[in-house]
Parts: sequence; structure tokens; C-alpha cells
Amino acid sequence: MPTTGVLYKEDNYIIMTTVDKEKYKCLLPLIASGNEEEEKDYKGPTPGELLEPLFKQSSCSYRIESYWTYEVCHGKHIRQYHEEKETGQKINIQEYYLGNMIMKNPLSEPDQEEKENSKDGAKEIPTKNIEGQMTPYYPVELGNGTPCSLRQNLPRSSTVMYICHPEAKHEILSVAEVTTCEYEVVILTPLLCNHPKYRFRASPVNDIFCQSLPGSPLKPHNLEQLEKQQEMLKMPFRRVKEEEMPSTKEEKFSSIHKPVAVGSHQLLTVGTTHISKLTDEQLIKEFLSGSYCFHGGVGWWKYEFCYGKYVHQYHEDKESGKTSVVVGTWSKEEHIEWSRKNAARTFSLREDGTQTVRMVSHFYGNGDVCDLTDKPRQVTVKLKCKESDSPHAVTIYMLEPHSCQYILGVESPVICKILDTADEYGLLSVPS
Repeated sequence: MPTTGVLYKEDNYIIMTTVDKEKYKCLLPLIASGNEEEEKDYKGPTPGELLEPLFKQSSCSYRIESYWTYEVCHGKHIRQYHEEKETGQKINIQEYYLGNMIMKNPLSEPDQEEKENSKDGAKEIPTKNIEGQMTPYYPVELGNGTPCSLRQNLPRSSTVMYICHPEAKHEILSVAEVTTCEYEVVILTPLLCNHPKYRFRASPVNDIFCQSLPGSPLKPHNLEQLEKQQEMLKMPFRRVKEEEMPSTKEEKFSSIHKPVAVGSHQLLTVGTTHISKLTDEQLIKEFLSGSYCFHGGVGWWKYEFCYGKYVHQYHEDKESGKTSVVVGTWSKEEHIEWSRKNAARTFSLREDGTQTVRMVSHFYGNGDVCDLTDKPRQVTVKLKCKESDSPHAVTIYMLEPHSCQYILGVESPVICKILDTADEYGLLSVPS
């Protein structure tokens, strides 16, 4: 009998018959041990107690999208707002409160309920599908938001779902309007990870042990043939050309949330992807020629940036296909004209007192006409050096300081290698 930490019983089996009429008795696992025992024996702080430091700090998290900014001040409120500067530097703010904390202690009631239920284990931990995995979360309800005209002026309300993520810093993963003026906000936090019931875990995969019945070979004939084929395939592969490869871009659950300081806010959810397996020299050449484009962004809108060509904003849907907006297109003459009035290069001082280029800014105009302004969209692309453990990572975020006038931030270690080639107009070239 196998000893693997998984329970098997002799009477829990099925008889399997192959296409060649070979018969095998296969033992099935009863339960997966380990996590269940840890959860059962857990006597530590409740999830509410684990989250309490976050609420006591009065800290806020931000998610900046193309038009709206979402502000979650933990234990206080959720706000959706858009700032727009007019002439004379007057700032107009359009805002809605998606929920305010009504209880004095937002963590007391759910925790009390959990303590009562933990005695008999009756309380099921709620779960949400996060990137294909059913993930446990701790809910905090907020009500009494801005009245909703579509619901007879009933106040807006939200459920904040806190989920464990060991590398997170309380980022907003998503904001969704699940029904009219009712919202779900998912927050990634490491604080819950000390509670075994809230840790992310994949579905258990246990072995099934099979033994041949009289008259059948030890191993099925087709299985032996398959294993021989696999052995033959264990040889060095030729290098596949980049255009033949499937996309090497991968947005990982553990890497899509990296903080980037933006103005007076901190942009906490931006798209970080691993862009290529090309060599640095190849990648730089292809990027500067516009044949290799950067992709990024999380949430509804994604962004595509092709250097010296265009910036697109797009959404892909299985039913309706791809919706794409041209945010800006490249014109060297227009950029040079723009650079005469705006700083195309930003410098910083080295330790030896010499200057180095820290960031370059490029102007892309003549985008799709904006419904709000009746003018073409335009974007300033800010290319910035950002060191990373992954040399081919890129982080992309977009801001909209004015209606249909955007800033696209592009940060990557790749850019670090070419910034010092920038000429007076901020135009880059392949390093010599």
C-alpha cells in the first residue's frame, strides 16, 4: 500500500478496461490530508484581527484607470472620482462614494460570527473566481454611498473582498459593478496569509494507483508505446524564430501589481509583463524599429505601444471581439515641434556629478476623435528606466489628466540601456 499522506482503502477502487481489453484495479484517494488538519488545529487570530492593523493605519489604496480613479480608504470609504484642470488651474472634481463604513468597528461583527461558527466548523468561507482559481476571501460591507438615481436614490453600496497574496501591498485588484450601483472591490493583502483557511491553494492532485488483473500485462500496451515516444522526444530543440513562437507575454497573478509613484497618488495596479526571450541587443533593435510592441494594463482596457508608430487602447471580448481606440499616432515632425515647448528629456545626477538621462517623453497625436472634445486624442509617452530582477519585464500604466489627453508610462530595464542615446529631442537609437 502506498504511503503518501493521502488516505487509500482497499474497498475504494474501480476496474478500468483499456481499448485492448486489458483490465486494472485502481485505488482511489479518499481525502487529501495536510491543509485540513492545519485548518482544524488553527487557534490563531481571526481574519478580522489579522486585518486590524490595516484599518488602524487609516491607509488608502488607489487604482487609476483611463478616466476614473478608485480610492479605497480601508475601514472608511470607497470613492470613485475624476479630476480635470481648467484654465487658471481650477480643478473640477467629479466624484461618487461607492460606500461608507457604517459600523464603528468594521471587523467586529464578521469576527464574532466566525468565532461562533468555528466551534462546530459550520461556517463556509466564501470564495471568488480569481484568474481561474476559486480563492477564499474575507468580506467587509460598506453602505450609505452617494444616492443612485437609477435606483430611486437608494445609496450606493460595496463589498470589499480581502484575499491573501503574500507579495501584495494591499493593492486593488479589481472594481466591478455587479448590479446597478452595487459594487465588488477585490483587495490583495499579505495580512490574511497567516490564516490557513484564507491561503491560496491549488486543487489537490493525488495519484491513482493501479494493479494489473490476471491475464493483463503489468503496464498497458498503449502506455508503453507513449513512453517510448516521449523518450525519443527528449533531445535538444532547435531555436524557434520569434515570429513562429506563441506570445511569450505572461501576466502572472504574482506580478501584475507593482507600486509606481504617480504625482500625489500611488498607482498600485499596473500591468507588468515579461515581454520577450530575445537577447537584449535583438530586443532593443526590434523595439526601436517598431516591430516589437509592448503590451500592458489590467482591468477592462489594455494598452499596446509600438515605438515610433502608435499607442492603442483595446478590450478583447469573446462575444463582441476586439474593441480598439487609437490614442495617438507618431509623427516625427509633430514631436519635434512639441519638444521645443516641452522637456523631452529629464536628467538626474550621478554620484560623480555628471548628468544622465532618467526619462524621455514623446508626443503621439492624431488619435481617434474624442466624443467629449470633438478633437483627436493625444498621448505623451514617458519612457523610464526601471531596474528589475527580470531583465525583460515592462510596466505600463495610463493616466488621463485632461479629457482624451493621456500620459502613458512605460518602465523597463530594457529602457535603461538606451536612455543615454537620447538626442536633444529625446529620440532614441541603438547603443553603439
